[in-house]
Amino acid sequence: MQDIIKQLEEKRQSARLGGGQKRIDAQHAKGKLTARERLDLLLDDNSFEEWDMFVEHRCTDFGMQQQQIPGDGVVIGYGTINGRLVFVFSQDFTVFGGALSEAHAEKICKLMDQAMKVGAPVIGLNDSGGARIQEGVASLGGYAEVFQRNVIASGVVPQISMVMGPCAGGAVYSPAITDFIFMVQDSSYMFVTGPDVVKTVTHEEVSAEQLGGALTHSSVSGVADLAFENDVDALAKLRHFFNFLPANNREKPPQWPTEDPADRVDMSLDTVIPADPNKPYDMHEVITKIADEGEFFELQVSYAKNIIIGFMRIEGSTVGVVANQPMVLAGCLDIDASRKAARFIRFCDAFNIPLFTLVDVPGFMPGTSQEYGGIIKHGAKLLYAYAECTVPKVTLITRKAYGGAYDVMSSKHLRGDVNLAWPTAEIAVMGAKGAVEIIFRKDIGDQAKIDARTEEYRVKFANPFIASKRGYVDDVIMPHSTRGRLARSLAMLRNKALENPWRKHGNIPL
Repeated sequence: MQDIIKQLEEKRQSARLGGGQKRIDAQHAKGKLTARERLDLLLDDNSFEEWDMFVEHRCTDFGMQQQQIPGDGVVIGYGTINGRLVFVFSQDFTVFGGALSEAHAEKICKLMDQAMKVGAPVIGLNDSGGARIQEGVASLGGYAEVFQRNVIASGVVPQISMVMGPCAGGAVYSPAITDFIFMVQDSSYMFVTGPDVVKTVTHEEVSAEQLGGALTHSSVSGVADLAFENDVDALAKLRHFFNFLPANNREKPPQWPTEDPADRVDMSLDTVIPADPNKPYDMHEVITKIADEGEFFELQVSYAKNIIIGFMRIEGSTVGVVANQPMVLAGCLDIDASRKAARFIRFCDAFNIPLFTLVDVPGFMPGTSQEYGGIIKHGAKLLYAYAECTVPKVTLITRKAYGGAYDVMSSKHLRGDVNLAWPTAEIAVMGAKGAVEIIFRKDIGDQAKIDARTEEYRVKFANPFIASKRGYVDDVIMPHSTRGRLARSLAMLRNKALENPWRKHGNIPL
């Protein structure tokens, strides 16, 4: 018995050391934490239950049988974040560069299977050089097994990928399927083919950071939702973000205590909209003045800034926010903004998170680059997401809601439950100037006549009352009362039941 206990402790010690102290020191020298240190920061103290600490690879080629390290490059198990159950895996770069073997993949698959059985989120801390080359197709098969589980778990339990080191080749497709991807500046990168291959094939000179670094993916490609400064900052923010999410698709969002009164009035909202309809204002100000304690967790902050997405709370319960941003491109909808918002809406719908949409949109972005890029299909993704969505939907038109963009932004016609407008709302096919130049094009030479017609059109249509007469807007409210009206609307919708007709799945315009 004593011998077995001694062997057990030796194996545990070997597993905890991973690739050895020298490689741990090298990891620290790069400003990175080890796999286990990351789990210690992410999870509540003493809550982690590790599985498969003693699993080893089965490869005998290229002398691999002499390199057996317990755990095989990934630490898996479950624990809690603020008392709520979560399954986690953390790849260990000190063991074969975190490369994925067949056994490594089996551990991740085992974890995900269990998470789906019990209905708990999965967080992956990615730090891997890719497939373990010595194993050949066995490691590729392992990746495919992980991908399959990512797909099956999609919309069942929330999946979050925190990329904290390299993630290259086939490895990128697991995070790509998950709901959210976070990265760490200067130490993480993602790409399908690395800089050397790019140089060989296309003759482009590009660094790993430029090709697939955190700033590239959070601001240019839109692949990553956020980029954090370092490992410690990333894991602290991830703990905070986790608090907004329900455990699975059968639960409602978590409710946290708040001392912020639901009927709080903010008089400053009455002066947010400028007198000049062409002057921008910051929609962030509106969101934070409505949210519990002024807290808003924004996603994809640096990408497609003309639309804002993220989570806030009303009466302690999570609400998904989608808002046009007049400060950027006048709040126009373009390809990137449509894709960004559509995916977020579908996540909220999958996990029972109510949606609050703030509208100030002059239309879809014109131009050849948008048309050639497929704005028709990409814009349709946003429309499709709102139309398919069955969670409570509250919409507020703050200023402009023109043309097809009015329809798309959670209008009453797309089954918006409560549609409100501020007195400053302008709901029309287009702006007064453009409309007059089309309707009265024969008078274009007569500026006085055009000005008179423009004013006539503005008085008639640049207000919320035409839409209100038809019931497209449920009420015109004073801005200062917005929080209270939103809270009451969401309370009324708490037990909303709406189902789409049975189908295997829809065919979203991808």
